[in-house]
Amino acid sequence: MTLWEITVKGGVVMIPILLCGALTVAIIIERIISLRRAATDVEAFLPKIEETLRRRKIREALELCDRNLQPIPALIKAGILKSDRSPQEIREAIDDAARHQIPVLERYLGILATIATVAPLLGLLGTVTGLINCFMVIQAKGGLVNPGDLAGGIWQALITTVAGLVVAIPAYLAYNYFVSRVNMLVLEMEKTAARLLDVFFLLKAEEA
Repeated sequence: MTLWEITVKGGVVMIPILLCGALTVAIIIERIISLRRAATDVEAFLPKIEETLRRRKIREALELCDRNLQPIPALIKAGILKSDRSPQEIREAIDDAARHQIPVLERYLGILATIATVAPLLGLLGTVTGLINCFMVIQAKGGLVNPGDLAGGIWQALITTVAGLVVAIPAYLAYNYFVSRVNMLVLEMEKTAARLLDVFFLLKAEEA
């Protein structure tokens, strides 16, 4: 029996389940690529910024940030643009930049969480409709049925249950993995912000 034949036996409920599966695969691929691009080697990048700022090369530091489109360089750039302001204003600029970056990192994760919840329910819906079909056959035949008469409903009940779980489990695992990756990136952003503020404080102290 081919995959297409199994899908057909699952009935109309298989359509939304398959759509959820395709969307899950697309989101997983997109998030893997995006989060990999969002990562920054802070230990290599930040010393360059610090050295550039100590030499008072503000424009060069901004150009370094512009060449790296990840969230952490965006935070650093926001701080540099306010480097002539008070420490509080610098901190607010960095925090504001972080608030704009976090939704980008979390993009589509809500959809993954929804699929992980909805897919098993769609499978359950298919199970119930399959059982309803079985009982309708029993009623139509006055109770005089053989196993073959009930095969269609049973196929639908089992296939949709399995399909719902096959979609939900990877979606749930991917959601938790991506949430942990985002949390790690946010923590890295916070550490970078603290280091950058220390650099600005030191520079202001040297100017005083």
